Amino acid sequence: MKKRISVILLALVLVCLLAPAAFAADGAVSGSNVSAMAVIGAGVAIGLAALGTGIGQGIGLGKACEGVGRNPGASGKITTTLIIGLAMIESLCIYALLVSMGMLINLKIFF
Repeated sequence: MKKRISVILLALVLVCLLAPAAFAADGAVSGSNVSAMAVIGAGVAIGLAALGTGIGQGIGLGKACEGVGRNPGASGKITTTLIIGLAMIESLCIYALLVSMGMLINLKIFF
């Protein structure tokens, strides 16, 4: 039920954000609308990236703790593998941040 409500709310937000562009009198999207949509898109992109990496890191850390709890002698190997995995997961969020910043810099919104 919660999933259905969140999808409906997301659809309504998208309709409200895209309505000015759809009902523009001259049929073209003005520069301010493009800038606003780019900022919102960059924010959503980095938010989804942070959500995904947070979930991935939580699952990885939980499984590593379970592994150490079952076999304390292997904690060194598990810790090393965990740190490498967390660095790889975090790099995905950093890439999303760079893409978002690149979109904003390209549109001369940021900096």
